[in-house]
Amino acid sequence: MLNNLESSYDCSQASEDLHSLRLELESLISGSSERSPEEQEKINRIENQIRFIANKCGIEPHPS
Repeated sequence: MLNNLESSYDCSQASEDLHSLRLELESLISGSSERSPEEQEKINRIENQIRFIANKCGIEPHPS
């Protein structure tokens, strides 16, 4: 997960960042069907980061 995304995010890293975030998200989602509130919060943050990068950089997000 990226620590801080801001409006000054550099889109030249978007492809690599999105790939990493999607792998991390997939790992968390496939891990277990019962999630702690902390795990669900992390999933939500990663999904938000993916949407932020996709919107900022004009990339079509993959469906979850």
